[in-house]
Amino acid sequence: MKLLVAVCLCITTSVVAQTRVNPVIKSYGGIFPVPDAVEKPDPTLEYNIVIEIERASDKPDTLSWALNNVARLLNLHVAGGVPKEKIQVVLAIHGGAAYTVLNNQAHRAKYGVDNPNIKLYQELSEAGVKIYVCGQSLIARSIDRTKMVPQVKIATSMLTTLTTYQLKGYAVLEF
Repeated sequence: MKLLVAVCLCITTSVVAQTRVNPVIKSYGGIFPVPDAVEKPDPTLEYNIVIEIERASDKPDTLSWALNNVARLLNLHVAGGVPKEKIQVVLAIHGGAAYTVLNNQAHRAKYGVDNPNIKLYQELSEAGVKIYVCGQSLIARSIDRTKMVPQVKIATSMLTTLTTYQLKGYAVLEF
């Protein structure tokens, strides 16, 4: 019985003690290495991915789950052996997620708190992610184009961004 308890304790400790890693996006999207995985990304492929970001932050003072998931996607592929240079990611932000593109001043004016996504936008951009916000969403939500984080560019729409990149052979994901 003592041996069984000791084995269970060792297994539990090793599972709980595993640390997240961030190979590309250093401050966000931490992932657990899975060295014994048999299904892994193919490092010989070019990963061209366009991601529809529609989900708003749960609260104005919390990091966007969807944007953090983009960081996870990059970290997972690189941790899985894909060279960073073989990953091209484009974001098409719209809907409630459009408010995540507000700069600190505008975010503070609207919500009373700093925008928690600003540093994540900076790291995604530095990693080569192309970030577009839907022009239609900006107009519909009265978001001032001059009060956005500088890493975000305006697209005609999320719909045209998705169709354009899909026709260029990009895989489409929705967050």
